[in-house]
Amino acid sequence: MELDVSFWLTQFLNGLANAMVLFLIASGLTILLGVLGVLNLAHGSFYMLGAFLIFSSSIIKNPSWFWVGLLLAPLVVAGFGTIIEAFCLRPLYGRERLYTLLLTYGFTLILDDLVLLIWGRDYKSVPIPALFEGRLSIGDFSYPVYFLFIIAVGPLLGVFLWFILNRTNFGKLIRAASTDSEMLDALGVNVNRVFTGVFALGAWLASLGGILAAPMRSVEPGMGVEIIIESFIVVIIGGMGSYLGAFVGAVLIGMLKAFGIEILENFAMIFIYALVLPILILRPRGLFGETTI
Repeated sequence: MELDVSFWLTQFLNGLANAMVLFLIASGLTILLGVLGVLNLAHGSFYMLGAFLIFSSSIIKNPSWFWVGLLLAPLVVAGFGTIIEAFCLRPLYGRERLYTLLLTYGFTLILDDLVLLIWGRDYKSVPIPALFEGRLSIGDFSYPVYFLFIIAVGPLLGVFLWFILNRTNFGKLIRAASTDSEMLDALGVNVNRVFTGVFALGAWLASLGGILAAPMRSVEPGMGVEIIIESFIVVIIGGMGSYLGAFVGAVLIGMLKAFGIEILENFAMIFIYALVLPILILRPRGLFGETTI
């Protein structure tokens, strides 16, 4: 039986493209867990809002619609996340995590209904931006240029995130807050502002993931539910608070989905849970659990 190299290379690249989107979302989630200790169920809703906002941008009959949406939509969602953190989550930080869990779940329901109210129930489609239309062809192999753009963007944003966390004053404050927020507060740093900035950064990353994913899939209400489950799995695999773990976990999940669907078409998630189970048993902190932000 002849090996179809083009087919398997396409599956590999599809898995990598989906992994880069998942990495953006999971990296924001793992930072939230590592610094704030908040299990934010509304994180997937920020992803959904980013997708719907870029859909609204695509209605503008202008070649720059994608870049305008890419710039403004994450800022809008980050601003919305800032309001949620400052006025709703902050009073609950001293209580059990169940309170924040219920609150963020409530925001998930609210945002889903808000999307239904504004955009309706119909599936939406976002066109591929003009700059990335077409396919790259090499011999018998052909692949969409936009997917290659996503594959390139993921590592670049990973480097950008590393720079923020390791080479900026804000990043130093984030890492200090993840280690000992009380000591940081005693040193005169406004820890509440740091927490708000972290939550806004997480919302920005989630919405950016939704924007980049929109031309690759249908945009629909409730689309954040599936992605938040996969993001939690990525955090379990990579380890809470580790953005390197988020990258590795996202790539593993992307590959398991891309190739698992060829083995068991309707049960590809079996392979993902088969990976999670031994990690939970052998390394409960995840593959990079000892690595802090």
